[in-house]
Amino acid sequence: MAYKTKSDHELRQHFEMLQGVEHHKNELILVKTCPIVPRFKPIKELLSRVDKLDESYQQMALDHQRETQFNREGQLRERKLQDELRKLKAFMNRDPFVLVLIDGDGMIFEDDLLRKGELGGKEAAAGLWNGIKDHVHNRLPDIPSDCRIMARIYANMKGLSEVCWRAGLVEKAGLVEEFYRGFTGSKILFDFVDVGPGKDRADEKINELFRLHLGNFHCQHIFFGCSHDNGYARLLEQYTEPMITDRITLLEGVPFEKELYAMKAKYSTTKIENLFRSTKINLYNQPLYHASQSLQQHPIQVSAHDSMSPPIPNGYQSPYQPIIGTSTPSPAPSNPSTMNPKAPTWASAATSAVQIVSPPATPTPSLSSLAVSTEIPRNRLGQRIDPPTVYDKEEVDRVRKMKLCNVHFLRGDCGYDPCTHSHSKKLSKSEMAALKTVARMVPCRQGSACDDPKCMYGHR
Repeated sequence: MAYKTKSDHELRQHFEMLQGVEHHKNELILVKTCPIVPRFKPIKELLSRVDKLDESYQQMALDHQRETQFNREGQLRERKLQDELRKLKAFMNRDPFVLVLIDGDGMIFEDDLLRKGELGGKEAAAGLWNGIKDHVHNRLPDIPSDCRIMARIYANMKGLSEVCWRAGLVEKAGLVEEFYRGFTGSKILFDFVDVGPGKDRADEKINELFRLHLGNFHCQHIFFGCSHDNGYARLLEQYTEPMITDRITLLEGVPFEKELYAMKAKYSTTKIENLFRSTKINLYNQPLYHASQSLQQHPIQVSAHDSMSPPIPNGYQSPYQPIIGTSTPSPAPSNPSTMNPKAPTWASAATSAVQIVSPPATPTPSLSSLAVSTEIPRNRLGQRIDPPTVYDKEEVDRVRKMKLCNVHFLRGDCGYDPCTHSHSKKLSKSEMAALKTVARMVPCRQGSACDDPKCMYGHR
């Protein structure tokens, strides 16, 4: 059997084909370090791309690791800040309280409470506490239920005691001091502060305490007892934002004065029944029996001017009535007994006049002084009226802040030594006119029956 063999030409073609296949195989498996001729360039480019991709991968891996670490640190920092915020909120909500600020010279408690002395003070403190607690519960639901109540009353103790005694509200002046002693002792956070004599001392302290606690985050609300004094309108008109006015409630005793009444729409108001007096004190429409009873125990010698009215403590200004007499006092005799042989002292004079309901319009014993002056304008009913005036409100407000002595500049007979108001300034005509307007804003103690031609107060 014979085998058929390929020709040399076919064998050569087959060899060249196998050699080409082997060449392509070598190009695929050849490494860069292989000492082969530079014709193997495509494989080098491929390996270079692999190296670049590997480098990019390593960089992305580092970036991912850094981002992971940053996110982890951010989460830890956020958790820490949330813990601090939670602690801060807990601290801010700790010991919440509401503040009750009262001007005690005008917001005076009911007569029956004052007469009970220390016991009445305790009852007044309980009534105030219950009234504020009910208001907070019913009308201020956002305030915590465990909120405490802090009360501060500022007044001139000596002056207030004397005024209450002279008006017949209490049998003796010491009952008022006992009353506020009971008020202060009944509650830990209830205090009465005696500011002493001097005008605006209570106002200044109350204003500063009001501003201080208005920005105190522990103080949830302020109850402001100031309905008797227009001066507090200057303080309240500084705050108009609802976020602030919503934190203030005006506490009413006597009806709100004109300027405060106009501001009622901006503030919440409340009135605790049967706690504060709703009428002003009238010092000169009370029987004199309480004065005679007191002065029989402590007789004093007084001048003719003082013989018909008990003294007002030096430096005290009643929030409702002027304390200066409506006429110039006559010179005092060297011996008080020469005025009335049967009344050698003011006490016996007051005893003999016990049936008099109110002192005469002019404190002199002469009946002729009671005659109505023809220079005083009156209406057809015989009531004194004030002529209309035109004034500049800004000028009046400016003069009011100068703290001038009305009696010195308008009457020339100031009886205070020393006087707490200025006597030394030189006033222009416009300032004198404004001062007359300021004085007329104070109601006269004699009202429409006033017979003093020099009276500078208002007669309504």
